[in-house]
Amino acid sequence: MIIGIDYTAAIWQSAGIGRYTRELVRSAIAMGGAFEYVLFYAAGGLPAQQPYVTDLQRMCQMYAHVRAVPIPLSPRLLANIWQRFRLPLPVEWFTGKIDILHAPDFVLPPNRSRALLTVHDLTFVLHPECFKPALRRYLSRAVPRSLPHASLILADSYATRADLIQHMHVSAERVAVIYPGVSAQFRPLPAAITEPVRQRLGLPTSFLLFVGTLEPRKNLVRLLQAFQPLSSSLHLVIAGRKGWLYEPIFTTVEQSGLTRQVMFLDFVDDADLPALYNLAQVFVYPSLYEGFGIPVAEALACGTPVVTANVASLPEVAGDATVLVDPLDIRAITTGIEQALADVERLRAAGPRQAARFTWEESARALLDCYQNLA
Repeated sequence: MIIGIDYTAAIWQSAGIGRYTRELVRSAIAMGGAFEYVLFYAAGGLPAQQPYVTDLQRMCQMYAHVRAVPIPLSPRLLANIWQRFRLPLPVEWFTGKIDILHAPDFVLPPNRSRALLTVHDLTFVLHPECFKPALRRYLSRAVPRSLPHASLILADSYATRADLIQHMHVSAERVAVIYPGVSAQFRPLPAAITEPVRQRLGLPTSFLLFVGTLEPRKNLVRLLQAFQPLSSSLHLVIAGRKGWLYEPIFTTVEQSGLTRQVMFLDFVDDADLPALYNLAQVFVYPSLYEGFGIPVAEALACGTPVVTANVASLPEVAGDATVLVDPLDIRAITTGIEQALADVERLRAAGPRQAARFTWEESARALLDCYQNLA
């Protein structure tokens, strides 16, 4: 049985769906079984030293049942061919015969196989104001067009599953939930490991932390406004690359007089993330909508007190191990941070227990069951 997996996001994206795809596929392959894997990806325009290509090549050398297929087209061009112009060029033309196609990034390419489609969230439907118009239009066309052609649809949470049933009119029996996982590297760490990272990144002694792409859905403007009344001895560290429509974030920092208290780290390497979570006094993630919220689970696993939003999937991830707040209420975010700072001991103990529910091994096991059922 040959499984073809669209590995494009895993090659091109360092965080988000890229990390999800790498972790899930790596864990599934490591479990062995009766499947062969063809990992195909858009390779046009890749930098000469792309680390995720090296990782994939290493995986192919390690496992005889894994083969990589680079497609000599850019992700944009390949998406245009398959989704915009809708040219009936099946993926099997590049991969050879496959029995099951798994598309882990919202849309299906043309194919002749049984198909598994992962839809991580419906932000483009429920919060269209958080998207660039072009991306919103693309997803609004391509996702509904892909859904009927999928034999099975995967959601990252029961909240997203409910959204798919309600807003995309997908029948309940066609949607399965597979939670993302948390890697074992995310755990409480001693100062001997974390302090060198503090020194290297130039981190303040006492800080709140946010990790994620800088874009409207992450609700960073309200977070900054909620942070302003807190003690001047606190800092806010924002770790993540610029995404889109991020200009109001920097404007708010300047207009609120927070330039000395807010630190932007840009992208933080995966190897440094566990220490970063451990060093934070509180992790704050007041997102307007999430299909799962991997950073919340990672912070919990590190024993970092967490304040997050009481919407969408986030209560599923958080359980009773966080402080939940209304993401639209600035005062509620401020109060939630104060509560977390006052309840550190309980939250540090509760976090790892809650995060233990989410492992990539369990996710991979559920994915293999889906492959087997389709087969």
